[in-house]
Amino acid sequence: MEVVKKVNDWKSEIEPALNSKAAELKLIGYNQATSEDVWKCLQEKVWKGEPSKRLYEIVQDIFHLSSNIYMSYLTINAHQDEDLAASIAALTGDNQTKNN
Repeated sequence: MEVVKKVNDWKSEIEPALNSKAAELKLIGYNQATSEDVWKCLQEKVWKGEPSKRLYEIVQDIFHLSSNIYMSYLTINAHQDEDLAASIAALTGDNQTKNN
């Protein structure tokens, strides 16, 4: 019998696959890649809506995550972080934060 669970319910069991993918991304130049970043990328870009999947499907998604999708995820998050910093600076009147 194949077990089907929500994606988040598999996280503790797939940590070795996440670590492996993070190591692979580091080898191709994404030096700051972590298993948590890979997890968040998959949640935002691949598993929208927290679907139910089998273990082998989750592992397959991890290993098939392309560097292009990961780079897109990082780029979008960087822009969101910059927007957040600018918003905080505008609210606090802190010009130092805007310039960084």
